[in-house]
Amino acid sequence: MIRYSILDEVRRRRSARLSAIGIVAVSLLSAASLALAQRPSESEIQRGQEVFEKWCAGCHDPDPALQNHGGELVGRVFAGTYLLEQRYHGSKPAALTQRTDLKAAYIRLTVRQGRNIMPRTRKTEVSDSDLDAIVAYLTSNNKQ
Repeated sequence: MIRYSILDEVRRRRSARLSAIGIVAVSLLSAASLALAQRPSESEIQRGQEVFEKWCAGCHDPDPALQNHGGELVGRVFAGTYLLEQRYHGSKPAALTQRTDLKAAYIRLTVRQGRNIMPRTRKTEVSDSDLDAIVAYLTSNNKQ
């Protein structure tokens, strides 16, 4: 008899924990969907463009035609755009500002952790607020 009551208590507690986890998961998903549904303000997008031009355009300049100066400049002046041209072979725009499929989480991860030849960027260089603005700018072309 005691054995059954202990098992019942274990099952009750497990059920309560699973219910709590479910409530938290639904809350997080709701908050995430609200955040995704909100379009950034034009001022945030403009600020993102300014931060992008300061920190990112040196490697990710959106004008690949500028790389056609010839000789040593090709692939060195705008290394990020050049490498993305090599990766996508025209299937996607190499210029980040022309993309319509960039995800906020991917941008944040790539900026903070780096990727291939792109170095990681510390919060002392690009603050979280500035990174949010860059994300707003680079995702402003995404389909809503």
